[in-house]
Amino acid sequence: MVVLEKWISKVIFGGVITLSCGMAQAQSSMTLYGIVDAGLLYTNKTPNPTTFQNEGGQFSMNDSGSSPSQFGMKGVEDLGGGLKAEFDLESGIDMANGGYDDSNGNLFGREAWVALDGNFGDLKAGLQFSPFFFAVAESDPRDLSQFGSALILFIDNAVATGIFTSNAVSYTSPNIDGLKGSVMLALGGAAGDFQAGRQYSASLKYENGGLMVNAAIFDGNSGGTAQTPVPTTLALEGRTIGAAYRFGDLTAKASVVNYKVAGELNNYVYGAGLDYTWLPKWDLNGGVWFTSDRSDTTNHSLMAALGTEYYLSPETSLYAQIGLVDNHGAETTGLAIGALNAVQGMTLGADMGVRHTF
Repeated sequence: MVVLEKWISKVIFGGVITLSCGMAQAQSSMTLYGIVDAGLLYTNKTPNPTTFQNEGGQFSMNDSGSSPSQFGMKGVEDLGGGLKAEFDLESGIDMANGGYDDSNGNLFGREAWVALDGNFGDLKAGLQFSPFFFAVAESDPRDLSQFGSALILFIDNAVATGIFTSNAVSYTSPNIDGLKGSVMLALGGAAGDFQAGRQYSASLKYENGGLMVNAAIFDGNSGGTAQTPVPTTLALEGRTIGAAYRFGDLTAKASVVNYKVAGELNNYVYGAGLDYTWLPKWDLNGGVWFTSDRSDTTNHSLMAALGTEYYLSPETSLYAQIGLVDNHGAETTGLAIGALNAVQGMTLGADMGVRHTF
């Protein structure tokens, strides 16, 4: 779909610098790519990190206000007969101080994998995004913006579990009459305990014309050897079903996602929204998400956000976003990666910035 292709190019790829070499029997290339994104963020309330009481408004520089800042390199070699070897190494960048961000905290903490791709599908091994995460992304009307989107709720519930999945092997089928499936198994690596840190995920997607319907699961155990600076092995159960339909330049999306972390939460997130390409260089989108804890329904939140992006060129854009979140009970849903938690009651926020891909 057009919106998903835009998200993939914006969040995962975006490379334009390509090096290639050829031999008599094989062709290979390597692409250097990245995103730099920085802006300003305002929220009218800020929680104390210990008591979660309101400490007042906050105005700050916002690293990755729209897309995760990153750089990477990917390569492909044509092995003949429709078979290709591929790899991707991708690192997150903190635009405020040059450190690691938008990753599991390691140098290539976003992606580090090698794959074989052919008529049979795609077989991949290494650090990678899970099928569950891709399914959540496909049905998000705000393209996983770092402000007011399904991404905020994913991280608020699961941190980086299911996003940056270590020790993983996955298979994605070819497209068969609009139907495509993916499965993934991540091995915990703990001697004598196969279940420690074990994670698996699967998804199924159907596309026909402007229609997209998907469903996915994730199941992971805590522990294992894949411990990273940012937690990626919570005891998480994830379930989602989503749909999208494109009417010309307008795309409508809706989804239900369940995040269940053992001993902590059992949240259901109901989301819907619209994405409209108003002009060839101007995109508008908005979404609403309601979260309810099935373990205690007094814990619930409502988040809503609107965003616009204007493309100065195919590589450079300006963006502005506004939103609100209303928390009740023990819910602490935030508005942005830079303001991941919020106090009880209503919090208002906005951000604006510039994004460049290379």
